[in-house]
Parts: sequence; structure tokens; C-alpha cells
Amino acid sequence: MLDKIFRGIFDTDAQAAAAVSVDRFLLCLAVSLAVGFLLAGAYTVKNRCTKSFLLTLAVLPAVVCVVILMVNGSVGTGVAVAGTFSLVRFRSVPGTAREICAIFLAMCTGLIAGMGYLGYAALFALVLGGVTVVYNCFDFGIGKHEALYRVLHITIPEDLDYSGVFDDVLKEYTRTHNLEQVKTVNMGSLFKLTYNIVLKDDRAEKELIDKLRCRNGNLEISVCQKETAACEL
Repeated sequence: MLDKIFRGIFDTDAQAAAAVSVDRFLLCLAVSLAVGFLLAGAYTVKNRCTKSFLLTLAVLPAVVCVVILMVNGSVGTGVAVAGTFSLVRFRSVPGTAREICAIFLAMCTGLIAGMGYLGYAALFALVLGGVTVVYNCFDFGIGKHEALYRVLHITIPEDLDYSGVFDDVLKEYTRTHNLEQVKTVNMGSLFKLTYNIVLKDDRAEKELIDKLRCRNGNLEISVCQKETAACEL
């Protein structure tokens, strides 16, 4: 009964005999998820990255694994997969890593179903959907101090020397601070400084902004979370 559920509806007897068994499918899927988890964990060592990117690293190996299993030596299917996956680059609106991974998941599930392996398509969607929910429920990749990571934008007049002018204030309220970018705005009459900072206490954020306003002539200052400020990938 189990073999009939996971047998392709378009398979001949010879193709059914050469099909991947359920236990091997689950074994490959489990190993791929384990490898993805290890890769995502290794990437976090001394690296700052977004939760969506880590989730993509953890799940994507399983997606690719299932695609290879379903292609199974078929040249025509391989060409169709390459053409379908290439459509991702032509999306008109840039998406996050999680959204791109979700698109791959949906395409992979549709590919499996289109090849006639309806049982595998349902099993794949159930397993990967469950794994994604588990990772999200446990806040995988966020960490306990995510709220302390900020991106600070300070606008200053062109006649103010920005070299070290805010260092004493930032040292008082942050664990680390790095000047990442300097650019001119408003036809060159203003400078906009971008800092990556780690706050000592997120409750003192307003106090930090008030002290910075006294240095930059009360021009625009903005503080945002790391993930919303930087490119998701």
C-alpha cells in the first residue's frame, strides 16, 4: 500500500522499480537538513547575518536534494528545472532570502507533483513546512541580544569635521561602533554618516539621540534595526 502511494502515476513498471524508496527519500532529506543546520550554525561564528539568511541556509540543501532525487537522470526534466529556477532572477521586486527560499520550496513541490509523485510532493511540503515553523518558533538565528544591534544615521553640516566628533558619546552608550559609510546629501551641503553600533542598553536609546543632537546642530538622526537597514542577503 505504501509503495502505491509514493509511486508516480505516470511511471511504467521499469520506472517504478528504479524509483527512490520512501526510506531512502527520508534519509536523504534528514541528512540534507542536518547539513543545512550545520552550515547555518557555522556561518554564525563571528559573523553578523539576518535570521532569514540563516533560515535559507538551513533549508535550501534539502530543497536542492529533493530536486536532484526527482530529476533522477532525466535530461528533459533537468532542462525544465534549470529553466524554471532561472525565472527567480527576473522577479521585478527584490525579496528577502526567506521569500526566495519559499519560492524555491513552492517550485520544487510543484515539480514533484508535476512528475506524478503526488505522495512525495505532499510529504516534502509537510516536512519542510514543519521544519520552517520549528525554526521560526525557536527564533533560529536571532540570538538573545538582537535588539541591541542598530544602524545609526547622523546628518551633519558640511563644515563639521566628522572624524571622531561623536566617538566619546558613542563610547559611552555602545559596546562597539563602526563608521560604515559617509555620503553627501542635499546637493553636497550636508553629510550623512552611517554607523553600525551595539548598544549597551536599548532603554538608553533616546538619551543617546539627545546627546548626538547637541553635536550635529539638531539635524536628522535615525536609528533602525540591523535587518531592516541592510540588504537581507
